[in-house]
Formats: sequence, C-alpha cells, structure tokens
Amino acid sequence: MSVTPRTFQLIAPSGYCHNQQAASLAVERLRNQGHQVLRTEVIARREQRFAGNEAERLQDINGLAQLHNLPDIILAVRGGYGATRLLPGLDFAGVAARLRGNPVALCGHSDFTAIQLPLLQHGVISFSGPMLAGNFGAEVLSEFTLEHFWRALTSPKLTLSWKTQPQDVDVTGTVWGGNLAMIASLIGTPWLPQIEDGILVIEDVNEHPFRVERMLLQLAHSGILARQKAIVTGSFTGATLTEYDNGYDFDSVWTLIRQLTGLPLVTDLAFGHHWDTVTLPLGAQGHLQVKGSDSTLTLSGHPTLR
Repeated sequence: MSVTPRTFQLIAPSGYCHNQQAASLAVERLRNQGHQVLRTEVIARREQRFAGNEAERLQDINGLAQLHNLPDIILAVRGGYGATRLLPGLDFAGVAARLRGNPVALCGHSDFTAIQLPLLQHGVISFSGPMLAGNFGAEVLSEFTLEHFWRALTSPKLTLSWKTQPQDVDVTGTVWGGNLAMIASLIGTPWLPQIEDGILVIEDVNEHPFRVERMLLQLAHSGILARQKAIVTGSFTGATLTEYDNGYDFDSVWTLIRQLTGLPLVTDLAFGHHWDTVTLPLGAQGHLQVKGSDSTLTLSGHPTLR
C-alpha cells in the first residue's frame, strides 16, 4: 500500500530484541518505503533480558519531553517485560505536556501498555498497535495490520467492523485497555487511569483461560468493571487446553464475566498478539454497536498525522 513518508523514532523500554534480524528487516522495509527511522541503536542494546540498562530505557521515554522536533511516529521495538520497572522514574507529566495536542502517534502494545495507561491518565491518547520487530519485521507482512495501522493514524473518524456472537449492543464511551496482564498489574498503583463509562478492550498471549478469568475477576472485585459500559475481547493466543479443563475454555470465561457484571461482552476483535491486528487509539471516544453478529466500533477524538 502507498503511504506518505513519515519520521519514525524507535524506543525500547522493555525486553531485549532477541530477533535482531526481524528488526533490521523492519527498518529496511520502512526506509525502502521512504520513511526516516531514527535511533536504530536501541535495537541492539542489551542488559540481561532487557533492552538496555534502567537509565537508558528511562531516557527513551523521558527524553521525549525534551524533543525540539517531534517525529510523526514513536514506535516501540518490542514488548516482553521491563516497562513496569521504570514506572517510578518516568516523567509522565513532562512527556504528556510535550506530546499532548500534537499530531504524533505513540505506538506499541503488550508490555508497553504499562506506559500507555499512565500517559492516558495525563491526557495522552496513544495507539495500541503493531511494533517494529514482531509486526513490521514479520517474515510475511500482514496487509490487514498495515492497512489498519495507517488508517488509525490518519483518519479523524475510524470504524472497525467484525463478526461476533449474536447480541444487541449500543453504547458509547472512552475506549481504553490493551494487554490484560499489564492492566491487572497496575491495579492499586498510582498509574492506572480511573476511566468512567469506558469501553474496555483487552487481549493477551500465553495466558490460559483460568488466568484470564482470574485477572478479570480482579478487575471486577476492585470495582473497575462496574465503571465500564462494555468489554471487547481481542485475541487470546498461545494457550493450550488439556483434558483436565473438561470443556472449560475462553467462552466459559466470557459467559461468567457477562453473568457477574451484567456488561455486554463482545468477542473476536482482531486485536493483540496476532499477525492480523487492528490499531486502537487508547483514550478515543468510541461508539460500539452490535446487531446480530455484526459489530462496529467507531472511534474519534484521537490525534492524527498531518
């Protein structure tokens, strides 16, 4: 697909990029499309399992507050684990003051959710979407992912459509969420935004249904789900069910959460750790409709690239 050349700035606040070849391929592809890719040196950084030491990874985020010229897109190299370590030292207020109101897209998912949600608390709408190595550096690029990425970053009003279990839903609210494990890890900390009348969109990887249920119950018991208008589930990949589960699966989890909360729970959005993923602006206004098995989520109010 043809897109306007943009400036990308790479950040690596989480895990070491173990697939260096994929990251290099992603940079090559972006540059071949006419994009400028800055700070590629963060790709090779390593300290134990992390993408550099604490100071280096903190500076990836805190340094955004001092940027004279903002890039078009600030892109996480990969997820993994590591962002949670940085939370006490991150200058969320300073970064938010620099980014807020500017046409810049801060994009990533997975572990990066732990940075995106505190920024949302400070009024920064970021994008839960593809990352450098896993998506732009995939052996076979997903046209679905690329098309939804560029559409989210350039469309003031964006509508996603997909098939789900038949029901009747019509709600509006603030779209937020991301990786479920990261959301759960922020409960009881100063870094989880208190979203009222929200549309909570969740995804995860390598989490068995009982772990997903346990995290959702934690959100329910802490009062978070009671403040939401609806839940949308993305992809939950990498879990292996066994004979011991005896029919207990993700559908069992969704049924329990519906019964417990009374909330509409809309499944099967292509979002998360999968080759095909939409890009969601976290903090945008959303209108969720389901008629029969046809779902739409219309998003607006998010920053778009000029």
